[in-house]
Amino acid sequence: MAPAWTGEVFRFLIGGVLNTVVGYGVYLSLFHWLRYEVAYAIAYVVAIAVSYVFNAMFVFRQPLRARSALYYPLVYLAQFLLGLLLLKVLIGAMHMSAWLAPLLVSVLTIPMTFLLSRIIMRAQ
Repeated sequence: MAPAWTGEVFRFLIGGVLNTVVGYGVYLSLFHWLRYEVAYAIAYVVAIAVSYVFNAMFVFRQPLRARSALYYPLVYLAQFLLGLLLLKVLIGAMHMSAWLAPLLVSVLTIPMTFLLSRIIMRAQ
């Protein structure tokens, strides 16, 4: 792996942890006043926005652009769809535990999420 990619991957993993903490914190904060579905939806949107800013500025060291901001949510859509497919395979076909499979899916979708994020951030 090239040194630039190594640094980006490391920063991406740090960003993922921080973004999870932020998203979960927003969810827990809103959960006291809103239904859990609404709190989750708001936290998910906030997490996408935080992830975009963090990935652009810290991970890939790119300026914030309207075009990349518009395309960035597609990363999360692709991650969700791949994750759903992997869950079907792991739980339905391979009979993996339904509580363990999502953890493995999270790990398995990291490379695709990184690559799509990198493509979107670096597109001119």
